[in-house]
Amino acid sequence: MSVLYKMPIDLYRDGDHYTLNADLPGIDPNSVDLDVDGQYLTIRAERVAPSAEGRAWLARENRSGSFVRRLTLGDTVDRENISASYEAGVLSVTIPVAEKAKARKIEVVSGTKAAPKTAEAPLKKSSVKAAA
Repeated sequence: MSVLYKMPIDLYRDGDHYTLNADLPGIDPNSVDLDVDGQYLTIRAERVAPSAEGRAWLARENRSGSFVRRLTLGDTVDRENISASYEAGVLSVTIPVAEKAKARKIEVVSGTKAAPKTAEAPLKKSSVKAAA
């Protein structure tokens, strides 16, 4: 059975997207696999150990093998438009915020403005009370 290592990540929101940075130094970018399955984002990568032939190791701290990280995606992200790039040993994943989760302005309509065309009566000042 092979050992799976957990890669270190940083994850933050910046405006209308999240950014995930995963440290993967020494990883061949072609070995990186990123997939979305339902609510899960899974990152897999492989670091191949250098050949030990003819070497007498004095220190060997870099792990080789499989690296994996699985994150749960909420309903507030746009799973269809996730993108990724790999540069200088860091995998950067951009996860857009879904339109329905973005901040938006809501127009406040008073009784003096034309009411929307619905079956309901327009709001009156006395029908809205502030909480104590």
